[in-house]
Amino acid sequence: MALERTATIIGAGVTLVAWLAGLTTTTDRPHASDVLPAPSPAVDTRAAQLDREIAHLTERMRLSSVPNQTGRNLFSYAARKPRAAVAPAAMPPAPALTEAAPARPAPPPLKLSGIAEDAAGADVVRTAIINARGQLFLAREGEAVTDRYRVTRISADVVELVDSSDGSVLRLALK
Repeated sequence: MALERTATIIGAGVTLVAWLAGLTTTTDRPHASDVLPAPSPAVDTRAAQLDREIAHLTERMRLSSVPNQTGRNLFSYAARKPRAAVAPAAMPPAPALTEAAPARPAPPPLKLSGIAEDAAGADVVRTAIINARGQLFLAREGEAVTDRYRVTRISADVVELVDSSDGSVLRLALK
C-alpha cells in the first residue's frame, strides 16, 4: 500500500510540473519585448509645442540689426570744457595774532570706582576708590592721588581733587 501511495504522489507531482511548464511556454500571449507602448497624444502635443517655442526663441536670439555706435567710450572720461575765469572773492584780513595762553597738560584719566564708608562713632570716615593709569588708589581727605592731585573733600557720590600744579579743582562722580 505504501508503494501505491508513493506512485500516486509522484504521478501528481509530474502532472503538476508538466502543467506549470505549459503555462510558461504558451504562444498565445505576446512576449514583453514585442509589445511597445503606444505614444500618448498629450506627450506628442507638448513636444510639438516645445519645438515651436525653441524655434521662436532661437529666432529672437539672432541679431536682426547692428546696435547703434554712438562714438562714446564708456570706459574713459570726457575732457571738461574750460569755464570762464571767475575772480576770487576778496578775503577779509586775518586778525592779528595775540599770545596764546600756555596749554595746560591734560589731566590723567581718573575714574571714581567707588566710595567706602566707615562709621567711627558719630563720625563717618569715607575712602575714595580711584582708578588712575592702571593703578587703584584708596585715598581719604588730605591724601595724595598720583603725584599731581590731592583729595580735598569726599561726599556720598562725588570726590573733589585739587591739582597741585595750578590749584584747579577736579570733580569725579560715581556713574
